Amino acid sequence: MSIEEISVESKEELEQMVTREMKQIEKELTVVCNRVPINDKTTMDILCHDSKGQLVVLQLNVKEDDNMLLQGIQSLDYIEKYRSFLKATYSKHKIDDEEKPRLILVAPSFSETLHHAVEHMHGIHIDLYEWEYLKIGDHKGLRLQPIFTWKPQEKPEEKKKTKPAEKKEQKKPEKKEEQLPEMIEKPEPVIEEEPKFPTPFKKPEEEKDEFKPDKKKGPSKKKGWF
Repeated sequence: MSIEEISVESKEELEQMVTREMKQIEKELTVVCNRVPINDKTTMDILCHDSKGQLVVLQLNVKEDDNMLLQGIQSLDYIEKYRSFLKATYSKHKIDDEEKPRLILVAPSFSETLHHAVEHMHGIHIDLYEWEYLKIGDHKGLRLQPIFTWKPQEKPEEKKKTKPAEKKEQKKPEKKEEQLPEMIEKPEPVIEEEPKFPTPFKKPEEEKDEFKPDKKKGPSKKKGWF
């Protein structure tokens, strides 16, 4: 079976196909509205929300175009200003107006300039998806493939939080040092046995005292001769 790539020239046709194949991007994306005019040059193609209620903007293009990044950011700014209004307007949808919206760009290809800009952009959640419209025999279908997925930059801070835990583990030997004085104090009772040594020396002193009265008895004998 041969595989043919089919070009899509109409942005509206691409929008319909992406809406039908939304599960290829995320399983629980729900479409809220589409084709919302932002200004004279920019139109927000598709507005969705995910399973958590976070708003998601899909900006589409039928060709490679770096301007779609600017259009996507303008759409995010628009949603940022009116997300509470959108929550009230589309009350049937579970929209979380406290979460910042995120952006998904869908195009057949992306330039290195756009890819580099998205990769080094801080504070904005942007994902890149490339699309292909393929024909296999009598079947046609849209294929969506992630090219770049945004990664949160809070991980380095989490690593820093883990470092103090390692320091706490190093403090454990300090507890052993606190136990060392107790080990030193235990041999002190052995010193109490030292007072037992003077006792044998007292006995001879007492024996000397026993001989002292003999000297007194000596002069008494002399008195007997007189």
